[in-house]
Amino acid sequence: MLFSAGILGDRVGRRDDADGTGCALSGRDAAMDGALTSLYGRGDKKQTTRDRSAGLGASAPSVARWLGDIRTYFPSSVVQVMQRDAIDRLGLSTLLLEPEMLEAVEADVHLVGTLLSLNRAMPETTKETARAVVRKVVEDLEKRLATRTRATLTGALDRSARINRPRHHDIDWNRTIAANLKHYLPEYRTIVPERLIGYGRASQSVKKEVVLCIDQSGSMAASVVYASVFGAVLASMRSIDTRLVVFDTAVVDLTDQLDDPVDVLFGTQLGGGTDINRALAYCQSQITRPAETVVMLISDLYEGGIRAEMLKRVAAMKASGVQFVALLALSDEGAPAYDREHAAALAALGAPAFACTPDLFPEVMAAAIEKRPIPVPDTP
Repeated sequence: MLFSAGILGDRVGRRDDADGTGCALSGRDAAMDGALTSLYGRGDKKQTTRDRSAGLGASAPSVARWLGDIRTYFPSSVVQVMQRDAIDRLGLSTLLLEPEMLEAVEADVHLVGTLLSLNRAMPETTKETARAVVRKVVEDLEKRLATRTRATLTGALDRSARINRPRHHDIDWNRTIAANLKHYLPEYRTIVPERLIGYGRASQSVKKEVVLCIDQSGSMAASVVYASVFGAVLASMRSIDTRLVVFDTAVVDLTDQLDDPVDVLFGTQLGGGTDINRALAYCQSQITRPAETVVMLISDLYEGGIRAEMLKRVAAMKASGVQFVALLALSDEGAPAYDREHAAALAALGAPAFACTPDLFPEVMAAAIEKRPIPVPDTP
């Protein structure tokens, strides 16, 4: 039976009276109830440091056993929710610095974000295990996202590079025929094409430049993970020159690490302030062919720098021909918290600002490459 986190929480806290049913739990049901009570034993009330001794406590062995229990009794999706709740409610983040703990957890994007936030405090004995956990998640994401992303963007690059005076072997016959159907001659049962449409040669040289500018403040953890994976996928395509920049109040260019997204992730420093203006100034300085460049800002837009200068930079990039898109989040987590005033100001400049799921990202990037309207989902 599959439980949601809310149902799990409602079940606990009443087990001493057999949940009012008169029937006590036993065997597997009792073990499941015990695992739930360790985490949710005080209902929805946030536990204090004093309360924690009644649940999982701060003991690595007991937590490791509990992690093993929940993986035995619950499906992976529920285990991931319970792990996040344990970290949030019981303050177990520091226990993730121990290798035996990392080996016991169910790895997902949220866990990777937590590990990256602990990166600076992580002892050397744990770092190799942490990298293995992160690599497993990254490889799973690449399997899920890479093929579709490459296929979508390859099509977009070919279409954006089409030419109207192609050589014979570069003619796109399907599009040429479709464009010339009105020139069909019934007496000859053929089409006389007045306009030839050809494929460009996007695969033979760099045709587009993409700059991923990623806010690494703590609230953007999942977005940082997904953006790093997408950055590595884009960098693997010869027709796209990809640059990946992360920022808080400082700016770090991680482009030279794009061949391994795990290196990119461990090069980030989650947390700290935000200076979008400074980050955009750096990205602007790296643009050499504005009309062929897409700048993707991934940020909740809570600007700690100079707001007017940030907007002025976006306007200047747009005026030069840059395709500019702001993603308020790149994750599956739904509508994020974001600065609505800044989002509206960007939209007024013709730079859409919206939350994007990983599955939608290839379509968004393809639209930006082809300079067609961005498929913006509804943002509350």
